[in-house]
Amino acid sequence: MTTINNSLKSMLVSGVAAAVMVASGAALADYPDRPITLIVPWAAGGGTDATARTIARALEDEVGQKVNVVNRTGGSGVVGHTAMINAEPDGYTIGLATGEVNMMHWLGLTDLTYEDFTPIAQVNYDFPGIQVAADSPYESLEDLIEAIRTEPKGTFTASGTGQGGVWHLAFAGFLMDQGVPADQVIWIPSEGAAPAMIELVSGGIDIVPSSVPEARSMMEAERVKSFAVMSPERIDSFPDIPTIQEELGSSYQVGEWRGIAGPKGMDPEVVATLEAALESAYNSDTYQDFMHQQGFGTQWRNAEDFGQLMEDMDSVFGEIVEQVGLVN
Repeated sequence: MTTINNSLKSMLVSGVAAAVMVASGAALADYPDRPITLIVPWAAGGGTDATARTIARALEDEVGQKVNVVNRTGGSGVVGHTAMINAEPDGYTIGLATGEVNMMHWLGLTDLTYEDFTPIAQVNYDFPGIQVAADSPYESLEDLIEAIRTEPKGTFTASGTGQGGVWHLAFAGFLMDQGVPADQVIWIPSEGAAPAMIELVSGGIDIVPSSVPEARSMMEAERVKSFAVMSPERIDSFPDIPTIQEELGSSYQVGEWRGIAGPKGMDPEVVATLEAALESAYNSDTYQDFMHQQGFGTQWRNAEDFGQLMEDMDSVFGEIVEQVGLVN
């Protein structure tokens, strides 16, 4: 009798386990069966926000569910990125992670690193331009750099992201490339390029290093001008803006990556589903046409390659932060 009972128990346990596996498989097969939240760690109106909203719109067509974009700003990107890694790893809360992931921990702002994320796909890469107000007394990048070099430290101010953010580090590295101390220009932290542009045209700051598309509306309104872009070649959508190589003979270049990521521990099948859907969304007319029209850079990396980029760039930015003197 004992042997029979044990056999029945074994069959019952096996049956329950099988049922759980079937149910789990069915749940994964149905993913996603409800709306997805996409967290953006920067303010509405900036380049990251525009990229996120466009890829979200294209992704909706692929997954058949609403993708709700939620801006979680603060702490130079810490708030939004922390919200991403603290979400349930079920694929229903993901985010548009940015290159600040490779910088924030070096600055002592947070303990989170690229290892706290599940990389899903890279969809964007942008190089910064150097923007000033249209009524700036400087007519060229060479004029501006010469003034920065000769005027007392702190005469000029710049903004476009938080302290130690990508545009700050890119600009600080550029100053060093030109033989100017990295702290010669005072950096005013902001929650992104959009609010910095408002400060620029109102006279509150002197320079905004940011992606050129983030300055587009102010440039079209003839309130801002862009001297040059830190890219290997001119941006197709802004053919009149030269590179710093053309203006100064400098080969210096640093840019910002953006990609979709989730919290650590996501199910590989969910990641694969999102990766495939994002690749289709990335190649869609919705995404490609918008990004081209706005001048945003497009670059695709799958989950594995995106994870490798995050790892590689972490050491690169660590070195830059150290050289700028911001390691904490």
